[in-house]
Amino acid sequence: MAGKDLILDFSEYDPDHILADREEIRRFNRQRFEMEQLTAVSYADSERRICAGYKDVTHDDFWVRGHMPSYPLMPGVIMCEAAAQLSSYFAQREDLLGCEVIGFGGMDEVRFRGTVVPGDRLVVVVQSLKIRRGMMIWCRFQGFVRQAMVVEGKILGVCLAIDPTTPPALEK
Repeated sequence: MAGKDLILDFSEYDPDHILADREEIRRFNRQRFEMEQLTAVSYADSERRICAGYKDVTHDDFWVRGHMPSYPLMPGVIMCEAAAQLSSYFAQREDLLGCEVIGFGGMDEVRFRGTVVPGDRLVVVVQSLKIRRGMMIWCRFQGFVRQAMVVEGKILGVCLAIDPTTPPALEK
């Protein structure tokens, strides 16, 4: 892939550098347990509104047992969820929307270009494109395994009217 097509050139960041671990990500994102799709955030540039992070895919991830058991592939929707969580983390960290909770509002132009399997590190890069404070944020995203693009698209985040002090409902 030509460098001009990349949101962030690979030489600009070190995916092994940890800017935010899971505990720090939890300060900004409400996902817990099986729905946490980020292992760490490794890059953030407030001026260019770009963020990079990754998900280390393991044999223990909830989808492995049932999503093509003889050849477990990370579902595309989970790749997109990782991008949504990274976008939300960055928007909340930078207070781009001014709301307490950001929800998944939609996707556009999503293309899957490769596979992600247990043992892979899915590196995700997001860039904020359009922000309407108090309402929504559009980001483009790219996902890579060993610097090969496996997914790309655009994602919409929307402000949700949820009281952030109320704990999420758990099964009884």
